[in-house]
Amino acid sequence: MGDERAAAVDSTAERVALWRAMHVQVDPPPHVLEDEVGLRLAAPDDGWRRRPDMDPHAMSRVRAGIVARARFVEDLVVEQVGQGVGQYVILGAGLDTFAQRRPEIASRLRVFEVDQPGPQAWKRQRLMELGFGVPEWLRLVPVDFEAGDSWWEQLVSAGFDARQPAVVASTGVSMYLTKDANAATLRQVAVLAPGSTLAMSFMPPLELVDEEARPMRQAAERGARASGTPFISFFTPQEMLALAGDMGLKEPRHVSAAMLNQRYFADRTDRLRTTSAEELLVAATYEFPRD
Repeated sequence: MGDERAAAVDSTAERVALWRAMHVQVDPPPHVLEDEVGLRLAAPDDGWRRRPDMDPHAMSRVRAGIVARARFVEDLVVEQVGQGVGQYVILGAGLDTFAQRRPEIASRLRVFEVDQPGPQAWKRQRLMELGFGVPEWLRLVPVDFEAGDSWWEQLVSAGFDARQPAVVASTGVSMYLTKDANAATLRQVAVLAPGSTLAMSFMPPLELVDEEARPMRQAAERGARASGTPFISFFTPQEMLALAGDMGLKEPRHVSAAMLNQRYFADRTDRLRTTSAEELLVAATYEFPRD
C-alpha cells in the first residue's frame, strides 16, 4: 500500500486524522471527540506518534482546535437532524469519519463527501478493506477542482436535492482558496433551501493570533508552503461576517476560540485549550419557513 498511499493521501488530511486519534490516546477523558477510525484509514507507519508534528505537548493547542471544530460541526448536524434536515454535505472531506462513527445519525441523512478524485478513490478502497463499506446513504462525490469542475453540479448529480435543506460543512479549506473562490462557495450555499446551515472555518491574519501561538502558526504556514499548498486567504472575523452577509447568507455568527474553549474545555484540569492560531468558525443559518 506504500507508494499508492503516498500518492493518494493528502498530508493535511492525514495529520488531521492522526491528531484526532492522539486526542483519544494521550489526553485524559472525557474526550471532546472519540475518533480512531481515521487512524485506521490512514494506516501510518508504526512510529507515527514520534513525529514532531504529533508531539503531545507542543501540538496540544492544534490538537484541541481540530477536535473542537469537528465536535462543533457534529453537534450542529445532530441539532439540525432533530429539526428535520436530511442532507449533510462535507466539502473537502479528507479522512472524515462521521459516517463510520455515528451511523445512528448518519443513516438518517444523505451524507455527501466532496473531495479530489484520487484521495477519495483511495478512501473508498480503504473503507471496503476495513469492512465499513459505502452504504447507500453515503455518497462519495469526486470533484477535480484543479480541472475546474463544479462541486455544485457534481453534488446534484450524486443525488443532492437542492429543494430540501442541508447542513454544509467546510473546515480546514478556506485558507487554501482565493478570496474570490471563498466568496463563490458562500454565494452557492446562500441559495440552498430554507432551513439550511453552513459551518465554515477560516484563518485569521497573524496579527490577530495570540502571541504565544504565533510561532506554531508560522510553522504551519512554512509547512503548507513546503507541501505545495500554501495558505493564501486570511480573514478577520469582521471580514468573514461581512462577506457571508454580502453573499446572501442570513444571520452569520462568529464562533471564536474562546467560545469553543468555554463549550468543550472549561472543566478540564489538563489545560487543554484551543487557540486563535486555529481557524475560527462562522455559522449562517436560514430560518425555517413559519406557518
